[in-house]
Amino acid sequence: MYHNIVVLTGAGISAESGIKTFRDADGLWENHPIEEVASPEGFAANPSLVYDFYNQRRRQLLDPAIEPNAAHVALADLEADTQVTIITQNVDNLHERAGSSRVWHMHGELMKAKCRSSGRSLEISTDFDEKTVCTCCQKTGTLRPDIVWFGEIPYYLDQIQDILARCDLFVSIGTSGQVYPAAGFVRALEPKVPKIEINTDATAISHSFNRHFVGPASTAVQEFIQVLKSDQL
Repeated sequence: MYHNIVVLTGAGISAESGIKTFRDADGLWENHPIEEVASPEGFAANPSLVYDFYNQRRRQLLDPAIEPNAAHVALADLEADTQVTIITQNVDNLHERAGSSRVWHMHGELMKAKCRSSGRSLEISTDFDEKTVCTCCQKTGTLRPDIVWFGEIPYYLDQIQDILARCDLFVSIGTSGQVYPAAGFVRALEPKVPKIEINTDATAISHSFNRHFVGPASTAVQEFIQVLKSDQL
């Protein structure tokens, strides 16, 4: 069994839980141009739209119908046998709700707000907007969604570099292979580290992996773990 498994997850692992993937084929996210709702410029131009957009996403995540699926649960259960560190591009909390304890959200979290005065991240489970008083600075108009937008630097890159340096098995699940820097993680690993891709289709970086499990995450992740535990990787 491997001792430091690093798992990179993208929108594909949460799609079966009812969380829509980041953008549709037409470049829209929930019928909005990406630039309007996922960029500092969009927030500056129309903050009310951006607040409402993320408030709706948060409400969706809090809907009792949205639950971790079998892929989330399988990764959490794998922690009983070895160390598993999850680096996720997803802003939902489904990994944590499934029981995973080491999760790094490089693109931020829906269940957090960020104070633009102090830079602090604050837990939040309700709607908020420019009229909400920040519990950090006690002012209004300072809170924004704690989401890494286009043009901003992803979180935890130094920590992720250290995590990848200790990795002895790398697994990519449900990622498009198009969003950097995450798409470059597989090439940053030591050549001897086995690299597994789990996806419904081939991606732009599939050639960088040693082995592929094809199918929906809920079934393909469980298949991968069965093979892992049987020492057949």
